[in-house]
Amino acid sequence: MGNQVEKLTHLNYAEVPTSDPNGFEPDDNGPRIGVSYIFSNDDDDQDENLDRFSSEKNMVNHEEKPFDPGDQLECSIFYREECVYETNTGAETHSAESLLNKCRPGDLLEFVNTGQYPQWAVYVGDFQVVHLQRAEIKNNFLTDVSQGKKGRIVNGLYRYCALPPEVIVRNALDHVGSRDRELYWRNSECFAAWCRFGKREFKIGGEIRIGKQPYRLKLLFSEKKNHVLEFQSLEDVIMEKRRNDQIGKDAVMQELANHLNTTHEIKEDHFAN
Repeated sequence: MGNQVEKLTHLNYAEVPTSDPNGFEPDDNGPRIGVSYIFSNDDDDQDENLDRFSSEKNMVNHEEKPFDPGDQLECSIFYREECVYETNTGAETHSAESLLNKCRPGDLLEFVNTGQYPQWAVYVGDFQVVHLQRAEIKNNFLTDVSQGKKGRIVNGLYRYCALPPEVIVRNALDHVGSRDRELYWRNSECFAAWCRFGKREFKIGGEIRIGKQPYRLKLLFSEKKNHVLEFQSLEDVIMEKRRNDQIGKDAVMQELANHLNTTHEIKEDHFAN
């Protein structure tokens, strides 16, 4: 497939295959049809929205909506039975200036703000980062990329083996200036993670989407409540995870509750007839 994909937007959980709401797999040994989902580029959507409303007097800026850790939904990503990603909700966030004193070349950074998609970047040294934004890979100063948001080092979220720091930095710098049809990543997180781990699964079309969904996104609402979604590629899981980060924990819970109630009503109508 090419690098340019028709832009469709994931709307709600009714479009995502789910397993049992209690987190248990059904006893089904028969063949299953895999379903793939094409999502919009979330970072581009965010920039378009900011441009569209930047001239309006009532626009809410970054400082008016600081990051709230309590609104972050904990989650884990599994490839078959192996956990490949786990949220660290206890990770402390720092101002851009403070973050500069903690970064080492090759570190992955995440800038967060309530109601916005997280912005990921690769620290390459000399106070600079490389990141994907608005369909272009750029090399900017860390303080400029943060745009007033707080950030954190997120090297340990993905449980893959990291490449040597010099290779990570070279991966990032080699693609500076790439844009549009030259891009192989759908968002800043996929690009930054690919730079650090070098896995093709982070690229657009990096996996063949055939058969049963091998990836599971486990949403952790509390110690006793969770829900599992199934996907055919890591790329799709990341897009869904980032969407949840953007809308927040309460909105995800409400959306999921609405979907489960609708599904229950449909089943009742079916058996009644």
